[in-house]
Amino acid sequence: MFALLLMTILALGLLPLGVIATTTTENQGHLMARTTEYSQDKLEQLLALAFGDTTSDTRVFPADDATGTGLAAGGSSDPANPVALYVDYLDVDGTLVPSVGVAEPDGWFYKRVWSVTDVSATLKEITVTAIVRNAVGSTGRIPQSTVSSRKTSPF
Repeated sequence: MFALLLMTILALGLLPLGVIATTTTENQGHLMARTTEYSQDKLEQLLALAFGDTTSDTRVFPADDATGTGLAAGGSSDPANPVALYVDYLDVDGTLVPSVGVAEPDGWFYKRVWSVTDVSATLKEITVTAIVRNAVGSTGRIPQSTVSSRKTSPF
């Protein structure tokens, strides 16, 4: 009976450690990896555009040729301040969720925002940030990832 009581006390003492480990693994492992992957996907999509493209709408896939901003300077890489035409939303499986402007659509789980900056006449800097809607547990820190690259003309 004493041994059983001792084992129960030990198990209860280790239980919070298991909860912390699971929460950290989900937030910093799974969700952080997904935000990084989705940031890189958007960056690659933008880098695939022609340097002078200012009309492709990359908020849809495949990109629409006439209703977007392409690589026109603008946007914001701050998820709290998205700019229309420089933001898109994904569901929990990473599928694009249709949206209008900066309004967050129902069913979104990941938000991607990007900015394009003209560094010079032949150089643009593209920055993409992806954020998850909510973290697991009460860590207070929402997983997000930012990637950046430069694109030169004529490429």
